[in-house]
Amino acid sequence: MAVVVVPVDTGRWQHQRFRFSLPYQPKNSWSRRARMPRREIKEEKTKLFKIRRTGESKKFGVAASTLKELIKKGCDVFQVSPSRAQCCLYEDGTLLTEEYFLHVPQNSEVVLLSAGQSWSGAVVYDLGQVLCLDRHADELIRAAKSLLQDDEELPAKRRKLLGDLLCNLKDKADLEGRADDEEWFEGIDTRFKTKSAYMKYNCEQRIRGYLKEVDGHAQAIQSVRTKGEYKKVVASMAEKLKSVRYNGNYFDRTENGLHRLCTKEGWFSCQGAFDQEKCESLHSINPYGNRESRILFSTWNLDHRIEKKRTIIPTLVEALHAKKSSDINLDYFYKLLFTRENLKLVHIVCHKKGAHDLTCDSRQVYKRAKKTQK
Repeated sequence: MAVVVVPVDTGRWQHQRFRFSLPYQPKNSWSRRARMPRREIKEEKTKLFKIRRTGESKKFGVAASTLKELIKKGCDVFQVSPSRAQCCLYEDGTLLTEEYFLHVPQNSEVVLLSAGQSWSGAVVYDLGQVLCLDRHADELIRAAKSLLQDDEELPAKRRKLLGDLLCNLKDKADLEGRADDEEWFEGIDTRFKTKSAYMKYNCEQRIRGYLKEVDGHAQAIQSVRTKGEYKKVVASMAEKLKSVRYNGNYFDRTENGLHRLCTKEGWFSCQGAFDQEKCESLHSINPYGNRESRILFSTWNLDHRIEKKRTIIPTLVEALHAKKSSDINLDYFYKLLFTRENLKLVHIVCHKKGAHDLTCDSRQVYKRAKKTQK
């Protein structure tokens, strides 16, 4: 029995009682239906992508509903083998999986990777493009100068980066003669006609300076006999250095690769502090590039791993107290003082001035006695 309100002809509303029936519903049927799990229907939504290959700027639009479909279409577009091919995000190099694919937004940019290829991300790629586009160097210089001049509120860090960029973009390392790059030779004696000739002289002067220090130590030796023997050793070293032109080839980029410390273009790399295998900061410089780099290179040091003043010279003097100069292993001390066997080219930051705590090899101080045959 139900009660409803219905209109009547008199214009008044009155209650009218009548009967009607509802379909039979089992007890608690609605509550059971609410508890029944809904069947999940997995829909594969088609997404649009911009796809490119590594090292290429050209990209194409591709629609795909699965990662497998995206890779297949990408391989078809670029005509490459789908075997072991992968896709990653252009922005940061994240590799796509079928699960991750579902969460990638529409119009994402991806990179198709063939077998063995990798992608480090957009920032690394774009930076590499800037560094490799020598033909745009003039445009980059103008843009950098404009930012430095027009933006007075430019942060100091960005100003420093732009300044370094300008310095390297002005590189003229490919030029060698004075007439070709007069600015580089500013302040240099006119007898030097090429950059390599001056750089060779620069290295010679450093080695000559070491020889002068070694020779000057004779004044501190009290024993007359020891001082005489010491001077003989130094004189022999001086003759040997003179014969190889004071190892000036270390800085000369025109020398054979085995004899120089730089590349054929003139790039020098820091070899790290005396107690390190390599430079952790990856310092490098090309003094052949411009005048500023040439001047900055003068702050780099040819550092003795086994120290010259604290160790090598005192060991030599001590050895001469009991022996003659002819008994000394001249070649061993010569290499320690003046060659790459004990010299490391280091950036000023990597030059540790404290005690190195390295000693000479006592087995090599004297010449080895020749065995006489019976």
